Amino acid sequence: MTDLRPLEAELRGAVRGEVGFDTTSRALATMDASNYRRVPLGVVAPRDADDVAAALAVCRAHGVPVVARGGGTSIAGQATGTGVVLDFTRHMNQLLSLNHEEHTAVVQPGLVLDRLQEAAAPHGLRFGPDPSTHGRCTLGGMIGNNSCGAHSVAWGTTADSVRELTVIRARGDRLRLGRDWAGAPEGLRQLAEGELARLRTGFPDLPRRISGYALDALLPEKGADVARSFCGSEGTLGIVTEAVVRLVEAPRARALAVLAYADESAAAEAAAGLLPYGPLTVEGMAADLVRTATDLPRGGAWLFVETGGADPAEARARAEAIVRAADVVDALVMSDPAGQRALWRIREDASGTATRMPDGTEAWPGWEDCAVPPPRLGAYLRDFRSLLRAHGLRGTPYGHFGDGCIHVRIDFDLLTPGGVARFRHFSEELADLVVAHGGSLSGEHGDGQARAELLPKMYAPEVIALFERTKALWDPDDLLNPGMLVRPARLDENLRFAVLPRKPVDVAFGYPADGGNFSAAVSRCVGVAKCRTPALGSGGSDVMCPSFRATGEEAHSTRGRARLLHEMLAGEVITDDWRSEEVRDALDLCLSCKGCRSDCPVEVDMATYKAEFLHHHWSGRLRPAAHYAMGWLPVWLGAVARTRTARLINSLAGVGVLAALAKRLGGIAPEREIPGMAGETFSRWWRRRKAGRETGGSGPTVMLWPDTFTEHLTPSVGRAAVRVLGAAGLGVSLPPTGGARVCCGLTYVSTGQLDRARKVLRRTLDVMEPILDTGTPVTVLEPSCAAALRTDLPELLPDDPRARRLADAVHTFAETLEHHAPDWTPPRVDRPATGQTHCHQHAVLGDAADRRLRQAALLSGELSGGCCGLAGNFGFEKGHFEVSVACAEEQLLPAVREATPDTVILADGFSCRTQLQQLAGVRGRHLAEVLAEGLEGDEA
Repeated sequence: MTDLRPLEAELRGAVRGEVGFDTTSRALATMDASNYRRVPLGVVAPRDADDVAAALAVCRAHGVPVVARGGGTSIAGQATGTGVVLDFTRHMNQLLSLNHEEHTAVVQPGLVLDRLQEAAAPHGLRFGPDPSTHGRCTLGGMIGNNSCGAHSVAWGTTADSVRELTVIRARGDRLRLGRDWAGAPEGLRQLAEGELARLRTGFPDLPRRISGYALDALLPEKGADVARSFCGSEGTLGIVTEAVVRLVEAPRARALAVLAYADESAAAEAAAGLLPYGPLTVEGMAADLVRTATDLPRGGAWLFVETGGADPAEARARAEAIVRAADVVDALVMSDPAGQRALWRIREDASGTATRMPDGTEAWPGWEDCAVPPPRLGAYLRDFRSLLRAHGLRGTPYGHFGDGCIHVRIDFDLLTPGGVARFRHFSEELADLVVAHGGSLSGEHGDGQARAELLPKMYAPEVIALFERTKALWDPDDLLNPGMLVRPARLDENLRFAVLPRKPVDVAFGYPADGGNFSAAVSRCVGVAKCRTPALGSGGSDVMCPSFRATGEEAHSTRGRARLLHEMLAGEVITDDWRSEEVRDALDLCLSCKGCRSDCPVEVDMATYKAEFLHHHWSGRLRPAAHYAMGWLPVWLGAVARTRTARLINSLAGVGVLAALAKRLGGIAPEREIPGMAGETFSRWWRRRKAGRETGGSGPTVMLWPDTFTEHLTPSVGRAAVRVLGAAGLGVSLPPTGGARVCCGLTYVSTGQLDRARKVLRRTLDVMEPILDTGTPVTVLEPSCAAALRTDLPELLPDDPRARRLADAVHTFAETLEHHAPDWTPPRVDRPATGQTHCHQHAVLGDAADRRLRQAALLSGELSGGCCGLAGNFGFEKGHFEVSVACAEEQLLPAVREATPDTVILADGFSCRTQLQQLAGVRGRHLAEVLAEGLEGDEA
């Protein structure tokens, strides 16, 4: 269509939900978690089934195809389309009812699986299938793909858990599908009863046979189950508006046996033999997927075998029985729930981790989930590895070994014609190999565009013809998700990488992990959408993605922003390059918390991408006032320090009318208070107290970094750190210029003033070079500044070897004590503690040393995760206050409100302390301050 206005106008008049034909709405829906990309005409978020019917009627009148979309985590491309996308996550996302006596629930298609699990858990129930994307995948998407998950050996696929489906066909009639031909469209029964022999013999008998239409579910001996046959149809037959699903009883207790084998084939061959013991899971992975040190038993491959029981002892006994029966190299049994979660996280993150080879090379889906009979799995994996080697490809298989289902990402070259040709050739040969082992091309995620073209290798021509007749019967106008399953698009068409620029984009950061290529950095996002999880991860320690959790909008998720940057580079939907207002608006609510750098399985670093974008977007133009007011904060505070006017300015800021004017001119949120400046800077105190000499500790000397916040706003933190470091026997020094000429550049980076940041960082390196030559460790008290020095500095100045030297010299306060005063015993504070781990510390620096230091000081309790919401300049900028508060209310503020009067409120970051003071009236303290106070108590 060339003129979309009539279609858009009719949809707006017909549906009550949102209709988005704008650039952002379309750009966000171009991709799912597959290799494919299609640009839709528009997106509709229906409010109810009537909206769905109305949208279908309008699209049918215009001849526009319709694609149903849930969480957008499909691996095979079936959640993308060139017509109108129906987004069910915005409104049709409710649990309508739960009958714990009958073990059923009634759900809408946009309901996220974890919300159903949370509602069922108090009744001792759960939904059986649980894909690794359980925190963001939807029930509608699971029905469309017939999803499975880790527990399918016990509870089967989604089709096994569906009782009834309410469906709207493309021509508007509404059906309620069930057993005994319930809801069957006219002609379906006649079609099936005329092909009974073919239905009985033409479909492989596999626990994970997902490919094609499940027409054999219509056999009389299988209950003529129309709902079951509809599962896995990938939105090509009808649109689900409601589902009655079966719940299963969850075991009261679980144990996890991790069985180690010499190699992958040994683990695969052992998996089928464990099924008679009734495990809940039999998951497998090899050592080439484990990138970091873990508590896994020694071996080259592992099976994760979960068992259930009425109590922990019974669950553990079953796990230990499996260990005794298994021929293993090593094993462990974990009964502790927290320990089990930590082990399971290794498996759940595999779908993202596997997207990178150990050397950083990208790997892609395409043959993500084929399945073979479990007894054939070992032989199949050996042949699969041989085929990879024959094509010069690499991949890291893992998955549901007990069901014979394998996930793998392969380092296909999907950018060059030769690489795409090899992708096709390999896919054709692998399809032959899967079929030769009696398998299914898809064992979990559906065929989509990735495999549907190859279905004739798996099914006889007569069965393929039966699929086509089925599609024509359900959807005679071919309106619903055309190009999937029947008359499919070629598997090497519509590749999402084809639209990206072939030449490297001129950028400011070095992107060392992506070969300096900004396109490759943006392409890190493969769409698994962990950033769209509406609640923090297990234990509440994750950070990503606070703005999505605050708004619920895809555009404010890490994935959404990466998609918009991808489309900016593609230049088809977003056509104004770095000047794009759509990208700017999406990035506006990015807190630059860097949570995605650690929590995203593929380590997308949206904070860096945001800084890069702002650098180009505002190049040569007048910037927002906040960029000058807060981006240049070190300059303004330095001027105040030189003129010694802090007390005067603090007094003026206390005058309401003047404060309001200053905030308005500076682009600062009117709801915010302007923080007071210290009457004496930290460096001035240092010179007055120490006369420029080092402290007299007997241990090694460390250089204390006078960051902007410690120097000008909270010098009490610096004074406390000097006290504690000295008590630990360490000498302390400051840079020769004090806080006058060293700066991490953080405020310039976060506002995208990267030319200025590089100038400041080069000046800093000039000052620090003599100190670096001595090998003196650099202690940085402010986590955000430490993170900037560790990461932004070497990535902005990749050609200056001094940048890497300074980055490597940086230690946090706790790391300094642990590494350079290992025998020192901190004071016994012996109090409960609450507060928040700084998001940059979580994402970049790590907090293991801090945890150990708190434990040694007898500070009990865990700090919360998430982000405080202030995030440097973010929470101060006009228009961000509501989101800032919402982020703080997620974990930090509730934790502080629940604290007892003697609880220590810990917050190492200036932003976190400011947020606590302004929103809760609570004084948070740096760990150095708490320990310094403890020293005074010891002296007393």
